[in-house]
Amino acid sequence: MLLFGLLGALPASAQYLAALRGTVTDSLSGQPLAGVSVGLVGQSGGSATDALGQFRLARLAAGTYQLRLGALGYRFKNENITLAAGETRGVTVALATTSLNLAEVTVRQPQDPNQTLAAISHIDQTLRPLNSAQDLLRLVPGLFIAQHAGGGKAEQIFVRGFDADHGTDFAVSLDGLPVNMVSHAHGQGYADFHFVIPETVEQLKVYKGPYTARFGDFATAGAGEFSTKTSLDHSQVKLEVGQYNTYRALAMIDLLGTRHLLSKKPESAYVAAEYNFTNSYFDNPQHFKRFNGLAKYTGQLSDKTSLTLFGSYFTSSWDASGQIPERAVREGLISRFGSLDPSEGGSTNRSNMYATLTTALPHEAVLRQQVYYSQYFFNLYSNFTFFKNDPVNGDEINQRDTGRNLYGYTGTYDRTDHLGTKALHSTLGLGTRLDDAGLLLRHVVQRQPLDTASIGRLYEQNINAYLDETLELTDRLTVNAAVRADLFIFQFRGQRSDSAAGFVPLTGRVVRGRVSPKLNLYYQLSPAVQLFARSGLGFHSNDARGVVQGSGSFNALPCATGAEVGSTFKPAPNLVVNAALWSLRLQDELVYSGDEGTTESVGPTQRFGVDVSVRYQLSPRFFLDSDLNFSHGRLVQAPEGENYIPLAPTFTSTGGLTMRAPKGLNASLRYRCIDSRPAIEDNTIRARGYFLLDAVVNYTRPRYQVGLSAQNLLNAAWNEAQFATDGQLRGETTSVNELNFTPGTPFYLKLNASVFF
Repeated sequence: MLLFGLLGALPASAQYLAALRGTVTDSLSGQPLAGVSVGLVGQSGGSATDALGQFRLARLAAGTYQLRLGALGYRFKNENITLAAGETRGVTVALATTSLNLAEVTVRQPQDPNQTLAAISHIDQTLRPLNSAQDLLRLVPGLFIAQHAGGGKAEQIFVRGFDADHGTDFAVSLDGLPVNMVSHAHGQGYADFHFVIPETVEQLKVYKGPYTARFGDFATAGAGEFSTKTSLDHSQVKLEVGQYNTYRALAMIDLLGTRHLLSKKPESAYVAAEYNFTNSYFDNPQHFKRFNGLAKYTGQLSDKTSLTLFGSYFTSSWDASGQIPERAVREGLISRFGSLDPSEGGSTNRSNMYATLTTALPHEAVLRQQVYYSQYFFNLYSNFTFFKNDPVNGDEINQRDTGRNLYGYTGTYDRTDHLGTKALHSTLGLGTRLDDAGLLLRHVVQRQPLDTASIGRLYEQNINAYLDETLELTDRLTVNAAVRADLFIFQFRGQRSDSAAGFVPLTGRVVRGRVSPKLNLYYQLSPAVQLFARSGLGFHSNDARGVVQGSGSFNALPCATGAEVGSTFKPAPNLVVNAALWSLRLQDELVYSGDEGTTESVGPTQRFGVDVSVRYQLSPRFFLDSDLNFSHGRLVQAPEGENYIPLAPTFTSTGGLTMRAPKGLNASLRYRCIDSRPAIEDNTIRARGYFLLDAVVNYTRPRYQVGLSAQNLLNAAWNEAQFATDGQLRGETTSVNELNFTPGTPFYLKLNASVFF
């Protein structure tokens, strides 16, 4: 029995003799809906549907009730129910989707109280157009991204005062499939999300901070859970054409329609594919190519069992212009969009598959089991310091993940018990993940190898378990308490290295563990105001090569201690606000530098800040939104004036004005800005801030859609990715430490046309 579970056997009063069971489905697809709020009008408490769309309200007196159901994106529905003494009534309710109306948005999430940004995320997904995989990450409130390899690499992520590199401190997943790569050739936590087709994404759940037990590695600043569609409303073919020889083709095909495959109950299956090509705006053509393919089946095998099968394939190749020093442009060696080493670039591919079986068990329990597998390859050529280390051949490096196999299992057991009239929801989770990969770092010239810095085989496994309890202490106060345990096995077998460079092959095995407790309180002050206070420990793992190299002297799993207070509230019917005052201390920001093949610690860090998200409906068709994020971070052990955290943002903001109609003309004008910030610990070099405007216009009819998108309407000259780099150009006698950057997109237009069938 789970925690408090024995208390669930409390005797019921004689008047609580009836019960109500039900299933909630989507009115179009017939698929079950999880997370639907279920309650009785005029009665305290309530419930939410489980993963199979089922709910149960127990210990009810005989009589007539009004059942109220609602979910974000669906029309609220009331049904009259009459219960006789001793009766257990079963009902099936279908909910219809509805156009967005902020007056109907609720700030309470009874099934998952930790998802305090649920209302905000739903509004954003409904309103914001998705034109690229990058747009998916931008859906996370307060998250900024930067690209510095022409679109081929994972984006640099900025969130809650972190330069999270490519994902070190922000966990990303798709349908439970982890995106972040441990001990990656280019960077710890590397999260390449380009294998996702934007039009297939159905839902995003955002969790800021280390407060949710089911997230472990990398979920320090937060986590983003993306879910793909279970079914298609219609099939679609889409073509896009843009400046700089940019082309994209998309096809999404519904395979079943009203037919059945494995059962006579609701089923769906579809395939989707996209192809991208662009030369981009750089002087050196990017020759960027990307292909994505996806197939998914979701079926209700029985009243108590559902099955999901998924498979996808992604491949990409590109040439890059890289990061260039300001002096190279200032002295006229290259243009702002030029390149000092045209041989930079790379290729990558990833294949994914998973199977998820969800089963309803007695006592209001649900067992969800998922097995997954990914095969991954990565090959990158970069030159950051030019001729500093090798004045003759240059400093180009090659980083490779030479065939990674990722295996995993996740199982959760969810159960709802009752302490008198109060509901206790318990979740027990078990999981494991194993990464088996070849890693290589070598010195190259024009992509031709000169010598090898390191090469070896990675074996890294994570075994985890957690217990999560949510109890409604009163009609207004809910407590969520959880504990998570993680065990990591780091193993690296070095095979060869360049002895002339002073390296010896790394070989070793290290086992480390981490226990992460969480405690969160939610108080429903009124139907329009929810207050929360959250706290918890989290962590991010460090690269296995650094852990093995440093052994006991390095921290393999630095702890993150977080806390925040805040509220989601509606000061007016058409206005939704989420605000949080947060603090996060990281025990040791220890990173493996793939560019140098060494491990570096910057010591403990402390951050605190304020996040504010505002969504306002001006009229039935017009919406305003804005995210404002302030943060202050410092290196704890560094002297004053030399304790800035490089590239940590201090202020970011995104927002816009959107016109949304069920059909016809839709448009959005959006801004994004980030302030100037230190690029080095003593703040003598600063990354430059920017302000950008983008616009999207679409005209939609039942059978087709045409649209136009424009980036950087003001044609601002802005730096997308920026670093303080000590580099040396050909002919220079000494190196210079200054700002290196990748220029951002100039004014850019793209047309699109879709046909629905």
